[in-house]
Amino acid sequence: MKKILYTCLMIAGTLTFSGCDDYIDVNTNPNGPDALLQPDLFLPQIQSELAVAIQWDGRFTGFYTQNWAYSSGESYSLNLHSNPLSDSYAQLWRAVYWSMGYNLSDMIESGMINEKYDFVGVGYILRAYGWQMLTDYHGPVIVSEAFNSDQRVFNYDDQEEVYAEIQRLLALGIENLERTDGLSPQDSGLSQADLIYNGDRDKWKKFAYGLLAINAHRLTNKSSYNADEVIGYVDMALSGNQDDASISFDGTVSSNTNFFGPRRGNIGRYRQTKFMIGLLDGTNPELTDPSLIGADPLVENSEEHLKDPRITAMMAPSPDGKYRGISPVVGINEWSAAESDLVPKNFWNEEGYSGETPSPQIYFFNNDARFPLMTYAQLQFIKAEAAFISNKNDVALTAYQAGVNAHMDFAKQYAPDPALFEERKATYLTSEELYPVTTAELTLSKIMLQKYIATWGWAFFETWSDMRRYHYDIDAADPVYKGFELPDPLYLTNNDKPAYRARPRYNSEYMWNKDALEVLGAFEEDYHTYETWFSKPE
Repeated sequence: MKKILYTCLMIAGTLTFSGCDDYIDVNTNPNGPDALLQPDLFLPQIQSELAVAIQWDGRFTGFYTQNWAYSSGESYSLNLHSNPLSDSYAQLWRAVYWSMGYNLSDMIESGMINEKYDFVGVGYILRAYGWQMLTDYHGPVIVSEAFNSDQRVFNYDDQEEVYAEIQRLLALGIENLERTDGLSPQDSGLSQADLIYNGDRDKWKKFAYGLLAINAHRLTNKSSYNADEVIGYVDMALSGNQDDASISFDGTVSSNTNFFGPRRGNIGRYRQTKFMIGLLDGTNPELTDPSLIGADPLVENSEEHLKDPRITAMMAPSPDGKYRGISPVVGINEWSAAESDLVPKNFWNEEGYSGETPSPQIYFFNNDARFPLMTYAQLQFIKAEAAFISNKNDVALTAYQAGVNAHMDFAKQYAPDPALFEERKATYLTSEELYPVTTAELTLSKIMLQKYIATWGWAFFETWSDMRRYHYDIDAADPVYKGFELPDPLYLTNNDKPAYRARPRYNSEYMWNKDALEVLGAFEEDYHTYETWFSKPE
């Protein structure tokens, strides 16, 4: 700055002071340059922030679905959204409105100006993905008035309107990805900037159709639900595991490390639940086959049910080598100090609450592990459910089998003993109870429980949305999530109702947008139990 002023004084004899003012005043915006940055400078940070936010808030959503539980069994972990005075479960809100926010808008605009239409398409799809995750998590959110710099308070949109906006954005995303004018992904910089698909336009289009399937399938309780539409979207979406959407992490320092990795230390006190273990060890009432007792290839399991091959890839063993889960209410207090060998390790394969380099690695819980955002298996189970509830049982069976096989292949990459994995898999797939070969053997419960396994540990809002669509099986004559039990009693302020939404972010909404929250009833103690629009029958 001193150099600029000195230069102005030096040329004062030939320039007027107004000319010096013009020289110094290079921007009309005092906070940054007027010219938009190239879109490739926005995208990596936007994608990373979105993924980390899903992991951040997924820690708490995972309590509701019993993906995992807090080691101490503290009840707050199951009812945290009753507390409005916290931002600990509202990172996705921050990511969508701030980290992505105007940055994503600028990326889209810059893409248009610079004829980098692939960035425009990806930008619209990411915006839609953010809205889908956010509204499924929080219920009503701010969309139509979002990013209006002339406003200081903002009204909320009903979920029905948000869902329609998601569809509009995805149509725009696909349209821009199909443009043949403008720069190629190699020339635009998308290939280098894209941490998810490395600039592959076709995969991004498939991702968009997958999100359209998710959006349409949420509405199974509506009279407008269209199973054929959902199936059609899935058929245009991911065509195999090679199309899975996941985000990469370098894992060299905290800022570029997987949020679930040991370096970040965020899930050291989390443990797998009895419910999840039951789905993999043959003790769940739906995913069991009495003929497989004694069929496991390991001698030490000679009197036990065949283990699902995925158990060693996904779950943490206890020090004695067995696989156990904890109760969300009791935690590891089920075992005494003398029984420490029975307590499940953490997801970094360590006893206690910290870790370094997992050996062997458990699933994607490592510093540089890719984190999934959408998978082929997930979409196949969506197709299976859509077909099953519309009486297209042959389509449902084929999709179910494709989903199971795809997730088996996905999990195998983390198996510490691939040969054991394959041996167990071969036996598993011969069981018509676990892997139906006729439509008469297929049940809705099998579809949803296999989807639960395939989305465990990453698709938190998907699983929670599914459970809310089925209203946690409360009073169900034939439960879908067999073996799943809500805590009893629930937290006092729940008024005997389970959670259906997360509260909006405290630091923005409860501090600065109070009038809009009053309209929602968000100051009520049981607001977090208000049912979401998508799950209501109509």
